[in-house]
Amino acid sequence: MNTTVSFKSINKIAIPAIIAGIAEPLISLTDIAIIGNVKEHSIEALAAAGLVGSFLSAIIWIVAQTKTAISATVSQHLGANRLHAVKTLIPQAIGFNFILSLFIYGITAFFAEAIFSLYNAEGLILSYAADYYRIRAIGYPLTLITFAIFGIFRGLQNTYWAMKCSLTGALVNVVLDYLLVYGVEGIIPPLHLKGAAYASLAAQSVMLLMALWFFWKKTPFHLKLSFNINPQLKPLLLMAANLFVRTAALNFAIYLANAYATDYGKNYIAAQSILMNIWLFFSFFIDGYANAGNAIGGRLLGAKDYKSLWVLSKKISKYAILIALILMAGCALAYDEIGLLFNKEATVLVLFSSVFWIVLLMQPINAIAFMFDGIFKGLGEAKYLRNLLLVATFLGFTPALLILDYFGLKLHAIWIAFFVWMLIRAGGLVIKFRRKYLNKEV
Repeated sequence: MNTTVSFKSINKIAIPAIIAGIAEPLISLTDIAIIGNVKEHSIEALAAAGLVGSFLSAIIWIVAQTKTAISATVSQHLGANRLHAVKTLIPQAIGFNFILSLFIYGITAFFAEAIFSLYNAEGLILSYAADYYRIRAIGYPLTLITFAIFGIFRGLQNTYWAMKCSLTGALVNVVLDYLLVYGVEGIIPPLHLKGAAYASLAAQSVMLLMALWFFWKKTPFHLKLSFNINPQLKPLLLMAANLFVRTAALNFAIYLANAYATDYGKNYIAAQSILMNIWLFFSFFIDGYANAGNAIGGRLLGAKDYKSLWVLSKKISKYAILIALILMAGCALAYDEIGLLFNKEATVLVLFSSVFWIVLLMQPINAIAFMFDGIFKGLGEAKYLRNLLLVATFLGFTPALLILDYFGLKLHAIWIAFFVWMLIRAGGLVIKFRRKYLNKEV
């Protein structure tokens, strides 16, 4: 198999992955932008949508780590010309995701009020959040099965199919958001926040149907479930378990940030909701090159081509940093206008503008961290990723937030703590990769 690492081969995976990746946060950003401009109780609705969006992202990131594990396993077997060995693994992994999603829905939907009370939400914000979440949570099985199939596509070095599915889903969401949130006079009553939730469900359904079509028509795999457990299932679930723990720590940082912001007041959590969703949007955007690193890195490891693996890390680093700089420049030019897309309240916009520069400044560091994250996942280095994230969260982010909050920095405390968090993640990954793979050692 050809293991050449070229600009074309990287971008063939990265560019569709960028477009596919930003579709998911674009759905949340669309919800927030439309909800934030509803005249009645816009700040409370915006705060509720932000809290639910963060919690949904937390859960999905944790349980969707099977997507990354599937991608790494498929790409390594592709590089070793042994795809036949994982044919029975695929339906077993998808079945596992489906059962897991039902379990999570059953637990979290029942305790919605208690969950968002932990974020310090109360009153109208808590009521909105619980109602919005119960509808959005129905989409867990749809999303997790779709993500598992996207992992298969990525392992096969193809992110184009996922891009088509994601773009279509985003388009469906935008159209239905306007129709259901604001309503159509005489035809559809305005459903406000619940309308945004129903629009998201429709988008997720469309994405799943399209993903299944590509799976059946374009891949060598099937969905026929074998009760003879594939020998690769245990290492796949072990890799996923390590990534579960890692992502749980990651989302603890996001939870803590949102809980503190909510405690500062409704204007603070509204501004934090906008900042966090823009940060997530940037992260998914840059993550396209991490997906390329994941897919190509796993294939190179399977082919034992360590020289190309080192070349891959250097090239993808350059591309990811370039993307980060372009995002920074674009937002700097429209610095004051960006907040207006999401809310018109002056107090919210002042808070947003006072902190947004920190979000922009950290983007090159994010690029390095996310890019090496992707490569390490493709190499199956889940244990190291887990340990590094635990260190970054509990010895970096949390102490920084507590100390800076003590001095009354509020939103600045949250985002400086995130900056510290990303510096530790990026530094730890670069040092480890140089030590282990610079001299072609595995």
